[in-house]
Amino acid sequence: MMNVQNNHTDAPCAEKVPGFCATRSKSGTQGIHSKNLEEFLPLVDAASIAWIDYIVDDFEKEAAKMATKVGFSESIVKKLLKIPIDPSRARGGYEDFDTELGLLLPSIHVERFHVTVEPLLILLKKNLVLTIHTSELTHFYQLHRYAGAFLKKLPEKLQQTDWLTLLLMRIIDENNSMNFEQVAEIDEASDDVSRDLADTTISRSLIGGKIYQMKHALVSYLLGLWATVDALSSLRYGDADLITDNPRLLNRIGSLVNEVHVQIGLAENLSQVLASGLEVLQSIYANQLQLINNKITLMVGVLTIIGTALLVPNTIATVFSQTNVFQFTSADTGWYLSVIIGSTILATAAAWWWVKRIGFLPKSPDQE
Repeated sequence: MMNVQNNHTDAPCAEKVPGFCATRSKSGTQGIHSKNLEEFLPLVDAASIAWIDYIVDDFEKEAAKMATKVGFSESIVKKLLKIPIDPSRARGGYEDFDTELGLLLPSIHVERFHVTVEPLLILLKKNLVLTIHTSELTHFYQLHRYAGAFLKKLPEKLQQTDWLTLLLMRIIDENNSMNFEQVAEIDEASDDVSRDLADTTISRSLIGGKIYQMKHALVSYLLGLWATVDALSSLRYGDADLITDNPRLLNRIGSLVNEVHVQIGLAENLSQVLASGLEVLQSIYANQLQLINNKITLMVGVLTIIGTALLVPNTIATVFSQTNVFQFTSADTGWYLSVIIGSTILATAAAWWWVKRIGFLPKSPDQE
């Protein structure tokens, strides 16, 4: 009967300690936190299997240094990190050096439409799984608590590579689960965009900016998931010496890949909703432009009628004012006014009929 020794501190304090190590040996399982990576080495040497999780401040500069402290080659880390880390770009990597194996997986964090992709480095050799990441990745605090129990439950009959594969899958599954939860943040934020799309008075620049942010967040999230698929696909066939060749366990790796594909499908569905929203937005803008166009058309029609109504009687009055041709007396006032008023009425009616016929007078400004 194995004893379980749990020397780690309380969770709030443990989160401030950069290093955690869980081991299983003949004497039992144990898990400890420490600031010094070297303190874990004696435990690893005596263990049948061990997991070290370590937090670094500068991933690009410190990852290789910490990996070499526990016996990994610097070359495998540098090969995985050959492209500089870019928080806006998701990357996945896989390297097999026979006696050691390396994976680089994206760890996604979403706050509304702001997506941050942090690197998670996973290294394997004979009896050890090492994970290195920055403090922005908080996925494994809960796993620290149950690491000893997980190692204790590993079946004795399995081979060393089976144990390594099971521990690796548990770590990957924890990272995937936290990544999958992030889409809910995008979905929640997109509900605000949907509400704005329903408001026809919303500012074009405001809603356009929100839709761009949503689209960019979805693209960044999908890139993170595809990077995960690329890295995991290299594991599923068990070609590496450190990975099991047990078909049942390899199928479980395939299940991890399938789960990522399901999440990709959900994110793509959300992207289709975004595309529908863009169509709605385009329709709103088209309606607004049509409304403005109708108002301008109505104004042109009204001005045409008014201009015609004033131009015709004014022209007649100008002609009659030629005294060298027309000699008016007070007796001519009646028929003169009749001509002016009649011409005004006829000209206005004719102008209205013509403007109405060519469509310059919609019944209302919002009528197309």
